[in-house]
Amino acid sequence: MMKKIVFFALVTITILQVNSQDFIEKEIKSKVNSATVFLNSAQVSRKKNIEIQKGIQILKFTNLSPFVDKKSIQVKVEGVEIQSVNFQKNYLKTGEKSSEQISLESKLTQSKNSIDLETIRLETVLENIQFLNTNKNIKGNQTLTASVLKEASNYYASKIKSLKTEELLIRNILKELKKEQKSIAKQLSDLTQKKHFASGEIFIKIKSNTTQKANFELMYNVSNVSWFPSYDIRVSDISSPLTLVYKANLKQNSKIDWSNVNLRFSSANPSNSTKAGKIIPYYLDYGSIPPFYGAIIDEVSGYVTDDNSLPLSGANVHVKGTTIGTSTDFDGKYSIKVPQNSRQLEFSYLGFISEIKPISSPVINVTLQEDADLLEEVVIADYGSIKKKETRKNSLNEHIPAFSDLKSPGIPTQEILNQTSFSIEIIEPYSIKSSNKDFTISMNEFQSNASYTYYSIPKIEEKAFLLASLKDWEKFNLLEGEANVYFENTFVGTTLIDTRSSKDLLSISLGEDKNVSVNRVKSKDFTTKKLIGSKKEEFKAWNIRVKNNKSQDIKIIVLDQIPISKREEIKITLDETFNGILNNETGEVQWDLDIRTKTTQELSLKYAVKYPKNRNLILD
Repeated sequence: MMKKIVFFALVTITILQVNSQDFIEKEIKSKVNSATVFLNSAQVSRKKNIEIQKGIQILKFTNLSPFVDKKSIQVKVEGVEIQSVNFQKNYLKTGEKSSEQISLESKLTQSKNSIDLETIRLETVLENIQFLNTNKNIKGNQTLTASVLKEASNYYASKIKSLKTEELLIRNILKELKKEQKSIAKQLSDLTQKKHFASGEIFIKIKSNTTQKANFELMYNVSNVSWFPSYDIRVSDISSPLTLVYKANLKQNSKIDWSNVNLRFSSANPSNSTKAGKIIPYYLDYGSIPPFYGAIIDEVSGYVTDDNSLPLSGANVHVKGTTIGTSTDFDGKYSIKVPQNSRQLEFSYLGFISEIKPISSPVINVTLQEDADLLEEVVIADYGSIKKKETRKNSLNEHIPAFSDLKSPGIPTQEILNQTSFSIEIIEPYSIKSSNKDFTISMNEFQSNASYTYYSIPKIEEKAFLLASLKDWEKFNLLEGEANVYFENTFVGTTLIDTRSSKDLLSISLGEDKNVSVNRVKSKDFTTKKLIGSKKEEFKAWNIRVKNNKSQDIKIIVLDQIPISKREEIKITLDETFNGILNNETGEVQWDLDIRTKTTQELSLKYAVKYPKNRNLILD
C-alpha cells in the first residue's frame, strides 16, 4: 500500500515560474466541499480527483478567494511527491459574479439609462419653456387686432400649459426612477461591494512516477469570514423551564460562494438595559464622596461611516477579547451590549483599516479609513457577460426567526470537543453566497430547569430584575454573547450571557419585572446629627418597600450598603434591628426574602457614624 504524503506549506518554498515551458501546467477547477468557521476566519477544504501524467507538472487551482492565508495552505494526496506550493493573485481575472448580482447590475444599468433619457426630455421641455417666455412679446409689421392678440394669447397659454404638464410628469417619473435605482443599488451592495478583487490561484508543483488518477485535498484559511454567537431565551413563567436557542451569526465575504458545503462553527480563534448592577464599596474618609453609579456603561451605540461620511452597512463591531459582536444596519447604526470590565470595541469592514476604540461613552461614532495597501490589489471591473453559476440548493434561510416561531429544535447538529476548543457541525449541507449580509443559523435548542430569583438594588434603580440560574451549564458549550429575552410571551429586551465570570451557576438576567415594585425612601425622623463630647455622631436611615403584585410567590434578593471606615477614629455601627447579611469587607448588605403573592414587605437600613467633631464627612 502506498504511503500517504501530507505537505504542509508553512511558507512558500519556491516561487514557481508558471510560464515555464519545462513543465506541464494543468488548470484545476474545484469547489469548496467543507468549511470550518472560526471567530475571525475560516478553514476551507477542496477535494478533487485529478488525472496526472508521469513526471513533473504544475496543478493550477483557479477561482479561489483573494484572501487566502498562504502560510496556512495544506495539500494531502497519496502516491504523489509534492515539491512546492505557491499562492498568487490574478489581477486580469476577477472572481465570478453570481447570477443574482449580474441581474441586479443589468437592472442598475437600465435604470441609469432611463434616468438619462428622462433627464434629456426634461432639459428639452425647460428649453422650450424658456424659448416661449423669451419670445412671448408680439413683434413685426402686422396690425395688432383684438383677434390677433387673443389668438397669440391662447396659443401661448395652451403651449405653456402643455409644457408645464409634461415637466411635472417627467419630474415624477425621474423621482420614481431614482427611488428604484436606490433600491437596486442597496440590494446590490448587500451582495457585494463595488470593488471587484483579483482572483486567487494556488500552484502545486508535483512529481509522479506513473500516469494515474489521484485524490487531492487542498486546505487553507481565508479571512473576511467570521461568526459570533447569540441567543434567544424564552421563559413562560417562573415555574416553567428556561428554553435557550443557540444561534450562529455568520458573515461570509470571501468573494467565493459556498455551494452545499459541510459547515462547522468553531470556538477557536487563530488570530433598554436588562442587566442588574453591582455594588461598589463605599469607603469613607475625610474628603471622600459616596460611590457614583451613573457612569456604568453596559450598552454602546453609534454610527460607522467612511471618510466621506457615508454609512457603512454591514460593518463588524466586536467587544475586544470576547465573542460578543454585532453588525451595522443600512444606515450604519449599531447597538451592542458590553460586559463589565470590558475596555475596547473593535470596528472592521472589508477594504478599510480596522479601528479599536476605548469604551468611554455610551455613544461611540467611528469613521473608518480605506486601506491604501488593499486598494492596490483591487481591480475595477466593467459590467460584462459572465457565465452564470448553478442555482444553489438548500439555501441558507436569511430570515432571522422570531422566538415565538421556534416550536422545534434547530437544524440537526453534532458537537465536537477538542483539547482547547469545541465545534458545532451542521449535519445538512448549506449554500452561502459571498456577500455583506449576515446569516443567522439556529443551531441548537436547550431546555433547563432553571431556578428563578428576583434581584434589586433600589439605591441604583428602584426596579426588580429576574435572574435565572442554570446548573451544569458547561455541557451546553456556551460562549459569551447577546441574548434576546422573551418573558411571559413578551419581548422584554436584550441581555448578556457572560460565561467568563460564571462558576457553578450561570446567572442570566431576564430583565425588569414591573409586577414587582421596589421603593427606597430616606427616613427623615431618623436622619439626625448630635454632639457627644469631642465626637460628632450622624444617624442615617432608609425605608425599603417591596411589593409582589404577581399571582405567584417570589424569592427576591435586595441589596444596599453602608460605608466602610478607612480610619480608626471613624466608627460605623449598624442598628441592632438589622436582620440581613453584612459583608464587612465591602459594606454590602443583603436581604433574602420570600414574598407571598399580593403582599408587601418592609425593610429598614439604619446606621450611625461617629467621628471627631472638628472634621466633616460627606454622607448619603
